[in-house]
Amino acid sequence: MKNSPITTLLLVALAVLSVWSAISCGRYIWRSRELRRLQGEVGAINQRRAGMNMLVSDVLEYSKKNPSIDPILESIGAKPAHTNGAAASKPAGK
Repeated sequence: MKNSPITTLLLVALAVLSVWSAISCGRYIWRSRELRRLQGEVGAINQRRAGMNMLVSDVLEYSKKNPSIDPILESIGAKPAHTNGAAASKPAGK
């Protein structure tokens, strides 16, 4: 019996697909680990953001009782800058 070239071709195809499958599996595992790590970082960032939002809201509430903190809040953009009423009512160009 002669060796059929189709058998050799199928074995080569099987070897190529096996290597490709192993590489794909490794990439999937690596990306899954990276995804889990990044999700942990996003969770930590969201917790810090929520904490900062709570702090800013508490400080804004405090500024209602003690307005001397307003310049600090204005410098970080947590509160709009205080405008002078006379300057706002002045007509433009005069």
